[in-house]
Amino acid sequence: MGMTSDGPGQHGNPTWLERIGIPRQLRWGYLAVLIFMIGDGVESNYLEPYLTGWGLSAQSAGLVISVYGAFVALGSWFSGVLSNLWGPRRVMRLGAAIWLVFEVLFLVVALPSGNELLVYVCYGLRGVAYPLFAYAFLLWIQLTSSQETRGSAAGWFWFAYSAGLPTVGSAIAAISIPFMGPYATFWLSFVLVAIGGLIGSFAVREARGTRPMVDTTAPGHSARAELLRGISVLRRYPRTGVAALVRMINTTPYFGFFVFLPSFFSDRIGLSTSQYLALVTFMGVIGILADPVFGKLSDRIGWRHTIAWAGGVGCAAGVLVLYWVPQLAPGNYAVALAATVLYGIMLAGYIPLSALLPALVPEQDKGNAMGIYSLAAGLSTFVGPLTYVLLDPLLGHTGVVLVYAAMYVAGAVLTWKYLVTDEDPGEQRRPTAVAARNVPRAG
Repeated sequence: MGMTSDGPGQHGNPTWLERIGIPRQLRWGYLAVLIFMIGDGVESNYLEPYLTGWGLSAQSAGLVISVYGAFVALGSWFSGVLSNLWGPRRVMRLGAAIWLVFEVLFLVVALPSGNELLVYVCYGLRGVAYPLFAYAFLLWIQLTSSQETRGSAAGWFWFAYSAGLPTVGSAIAAISIPFMGPYATFWLSFVLVAIGGLIGSFAVREARGTRPMVDTTAPGHSARAELLRGISVLRRYPRTGVAALVRMINTTPYFGFFVFLPSFFSDRIGLSTSQYLALVTFMGVIGILADPVFGKLSDRIGWRHTIAWAGGVGCAAGVLVLYWVPQLAPGNYAVALAATVLYGIMLAGYIPLSALLPALVPEQDKGNAMGIYSLAAGLSTFVGPLTYVLLDPLLGHTGVVLVYAAMYVAGAVLTWKYLVTDEDPGEQRRPTAVAARNVPRAG
């Protein structure tokens, strides 16, 4: 099955949604992801203090979130592998069902019982759910959108995803908790996820996403064989490993920053906690708005060009500006805000990577490639903080920031040298360059 457009609007003219890059037949899916991720993001900024108030130590509450993150990474990988076997829509339904079941168990069984182990199990296992739902739909987007609009379509996906988690979700929690209390707010997130899950499960009917992406009747085919293919894709198509490394670099410094930025901005720059939180919120909002812009730009100038220059070089400059410029004007909120927002904007330069990576493999391995992409995204939540924990005692904050900047530069070089594909809109005018640079596939 080829990756083709879902067709123009009535009378052969593209609809408004198609002109901005959203496939017409997937429009309800974008809304589903937005509402689902809003529900998932409601508890993102108050879960840890809630668990400590419930009776866990700070270390145990942090461990609950770490266990949850491990299952997020696992679910991220399975989102692509299972989409190959079942089709993206069935995987989205599975993700929604898992989220709702384990949230009920967490709220009705684990918390009232006072059993710490049940909290780990119920909340941790729920971590596989949102990647199954969201990343399966991202793969569906890549199956459905035309080659010329894949970057834009991915940009709007990340707009919906990031607007929900944590931006709008956290804002809803800030309003809900004073009126309903934190426990009732958990149930509000349940309702929102249920609504998003229902829309994604039944309102999106585009044909490609409703059937397996591989021939399940082929001789020798089995679920076990497909799972192994999900791992062996790295060996068979080595450039997927390069792209996965670039994806991990994308948000590794981002998650690492949030380990020490709160104290950095309060102790060294002189901002209050509320000022810092407003700073991060504004960075997130502007970054979200930049997602579809860079997606559209990548469809014009090329995915590789956008990732390497806006993502790699832009983020390298962004982390240096974020760290050093506010120190030149301590206490100046406008300067700190401008420096932080610049980094948030440049992060959107990596948006077209979710269009480029599946273009590195044939049709039957696109689900596996997206599984690797999603796994890399999940792993960055560990690698970023771990890099800080290991290097800060040796190099200090300045050394860690320089390492983060070097990561982005390395990612830009890898992108420019290896991630060349003739499906990239920016390469289609340079077929000779594609033939010269494309690394032969293994196997």
